[in-house]
Amino acid sequence: MTEVAAVLEEAARTGAPCAPVRSLLPKADIEAAYAVQRLYVERGIAAGRRLVGRKIGLTSPAVQRQLGVDQPDFGALFADMAVPEGVPVASGLLLQPKVEAEVALVLGTDLPHRDPTVADLLRATAFALPALEIVDSRIADWDITIVDTIADNASCGLYVLGGTPVPLERVDLRSVTMTLTKNGETVSEGTGADCLGSPLTAALWLASTLAGLGDPLRAGDIVLTGALGPMAVAAGGDEFTAHIEGLGTVTTTFASAATEGAGA
Repeated sequence: MTEVAAVLEEAARTGAPCAPVRSLLPKADIEAAYAVQRLYVERGIAAGRRLVGRKIGLTSPAVQRQLGVDQPDFGALFADMAVPEGVPVASGLLLQPKVEAEVALVLGTDLPHRDPTVADLLRATAFALPALEIVDSRIADWDITIVDTIADNASCGLYVLGGTPVPLERVDLRSVTMTLTKNGETVSEGTGADCLGSPLTAALWLASTLAGLGDPLRAGDIVLTGALGPMAVAAGGDEFTAHIEGLGTVTTTFASAATEGAGA
């Protein structure tokens, strides 16, 4: 596990993507991949990083079929992955960024049960926000299987949260529609139902899974529930805006090296 973690850490440190790590793990061993991820999280916490939530990946049936799996995966969110709206994503910070639009839930109370109900989740959620997840892979050309992405912290990069909280009683997350634009052009569309049937269903899966591992979701946690549509490749100078019906909009921009150099 330490060898895989070291390979991924070196890729992140140098900015040079690595070869797929699946050859270093037992074939299709999801538990081994999560062990690598836990090592990454433990090292981050030991280094002073603050764990603030989780992201859910592989919520699209099409992507699940592509990777030969029948379940989502999850990764860890740290506070230093959050990018405020209005602050450009620095150039060179990520290796192979892509952007997807999601519903974020912020919890008001713990979800400790292995068999949470929708009612438990609704009571525990303080509010929802529109979100952009900026996924990234330390593995060259996104040549990933399920074990590659799990070991690589579910291909986490950064995330951007909208600034206006919406109580769940004011929005039906299953029926919301999403439009993601890149430089003013629509590049992705979808609905809440495209995320494992509903963002709430995805969040219930995560809550149950983490409780079963003895590491349940806690009050204050951010949960990125999964993409509502296809992701789009990002590059310096790009601007992305997601509009999610009932939740509002969230925007981020990617700084270009030339712009950063001119501002220095």
